Amino acid sequence: MTKKEKLVMSYLCNRCQQKRTYLISPQEITQALSKRFVLSVEEIDEIMVSLSNENYIDFVVSESKKGYFYCVNLKKCGQTYNADTKRNRRTFGLLVLRSMFLAVVSFVFGVILKAIFKG
Repeated sequence: MTKKEKLVMSYLCNRCQQKRTYLISPQEITQALSKRFVLSVEEIDEIMVSLSNENYIDFVVSESKKGYFYCVNLKKCGQTYNADTKRNRRTFGLLVLRSMFLAVVSFVFGVILKAIFKG
C-alpha cells in the first residue's frame, strides 16, 4: 500500500464510522489530504479502485448535477484498518525497544566479562 493509499484509507475509516454507506466526493478527499499531497481526481479514482481490489472497501460511482460521488461502504478489513495500523506501530516500537535493550545488556555483559578475564 502506498502512502497516498494509506492516507485515503485512513480518511475513509474516519469518515465512514459505522457499517453504513456514505456519499463522498473526490473533492472532499482532495481537500482533506491537501496538507500532505496534491491529488488529482484521476489519482483518487485509481486509489479507490486499488482499495476495492485489496478488499478494503466497496464503492460505486454515483452521478449527480454537482458532479460525481463515491458511495463507499467499508468491508471488514476496512473497518479494522485503523486498529490494525496502531497495533502494527506498537509492535514495531516494542521490537525496536527490545532490540535496544538486548544490545545494551550484551554490551554490559561483554564489559563485565572483559573486566573479569583481564584481571
